[in-house]
Amino acid sequence: MTRADDTPDKASAAPLHMIDIIRKKRDGGALSEREIRFVANGAASGSIPLEQLAAWLMAAWIKGLSLDETRALTLAMRDSGEKFSPVRLGKTAVDKHSSGGVGDKTSFLVAPLAAACGVAVPMISGRALGHTGGTLDKLESIPGYRTALSLDEFESVLKQCGASIVSQTPALVPADRILYALRDRTGTVENPSLICASILSKKLAAGLDALVLDVKTGSGAFLRDVRQAEFLAALMVATAEMAGTRTVALLTDMGQPLGRAAGNWIELVESIELLRGKQPAEGPESNFDLRELSLILAGWMIHLGGKADTPESGYERAEAALMDGSALRIFFEMVEAQGGDVSVFHDAEKFHKPGVTEVVTAWESGFIAEMDTTALGWAVQRLGAGREKAGEPVDPHAGILFHARRGAQVKRGEPLATLYATSAAQLAEPREILCQAITLSKDPPHAVVPLVSRIFTRDSAEKYLQNAVR
Repeated sequence: MTRADDTPDKASAAPLHMIDIIRKKRDGGALSEREIRFVANGAASGSIPLEQLAAWLMAAWIKGLSLDETRALTLAMRDSGEKFSPVRLGKTAVDKHSSGGVGDKTSFLVAPLAAACGVAVPMISGRALGHTGGTLDKLESIPGYRTALSLDEFESVLKQCGASIVSQTPALVPADRILYALRDRTGTVENPSLICASILSKKLAAGLDALVLDVKTGSGAFLRDVRQAEFLAALMVATAEMAGTRTVALLTDMGQPLGRAAGNWIELVESIELLRGKQPAEGPESNFDLRELSLILAGWMIHLGGKADTPESGYERAEAALMDGSALRIFFEMVEAQGGDVSVFHDAEKFHKPGVTEVVTAWESGFIAEMDTTALGWAVQRLGAGREKAGEPVDPHAGILFHARRGAQVKRGEPLATLYATSAAQLAEPREILCQAITLSKDPPHAVVPLVSRIFTRDSAEKYLQNAVR
């Protein structure tokens, strides 16, 4: 930018210093697009020390980011490295992303379901964050499965299978790779703007034509307040649409773990059972919610990908792909293409070898009235399925298998859950957390919590943001 006399604009030419940017945000100031790009590029290149990035994250978490700042951060992070182009695939590229949950394994279902119906699914996923599990950690419980592919390898798998689930390469969205790990270690996860920028920077870098967002609500969500979850959903839809990606967001229930299993390997086993056409478990162990939500999300993906006129007809196509085995075939093809050994699924119980196992039983008779799902997520993490520090290994066999879920009637002494851990020393704290997290009542819960409570499209998202008080 130049002035009328063609002299450089001093504000845009002046050197930037990270300490000034930290102070400005700490004091509640609005950062310019140039300042935000400086932060993102500095994170990507390593030129900004981690302690300064951590300080900036905390300032942004406390003071908040405006809509303009959020959009600028999303695009700056997207542009901080290489980007993938799906043009040569010859298909519409559609993906799904969740804001994070416990037992949330829908990616293993929706990716092959949508691919079986003719859309390309380039899915760039993350690792465990806070109390939530990581898609990549779960996939890496398959011997040999490679999540770190080059962009050329990523494209090759997509051409062959129609779907690929990978990690960020060092060159793809490097700013998020650094900031994502820092947020987990600095208590700055639960912020709508930081969540939006992290999720969308990866998705937009994948060159998506369309995106379906699964924004969690309830006791296991990063944002428990429904209004905050709605704001996050609307913010992500409007931000992605502004960047040219057709997007829809569904608010879904995370008032209990999704499905029966929460961990790594055991979540894959549950997913494969459904992909094999097995009907959801009945009674207190029912995982109908996992099957239903996966079909709803896949239905939207197929619709936005132009392979169904409506989300409802997309659901029907997805269910057909589930029942005829085509989605399962694609999942196995993807695993093999990325180096995974699919033979472990032939006898999943034989492969599952946790260090120790303990069954937790009901301490009294009654109904499961509530589940503190965030606490249950921490129990899973402390059994060994998650990590305390970035880079720590996780136990693929650790986790919790739930035998009774919200609303179920249980008798004293009946099993509530089975704990899997690396060693006996890891059982005590998760057992105590689980017992505190499950509320038993003499009466059944009165309210029926809908699986999907609200859907945001571009128009409804923009209207919501206009009316939101922030």
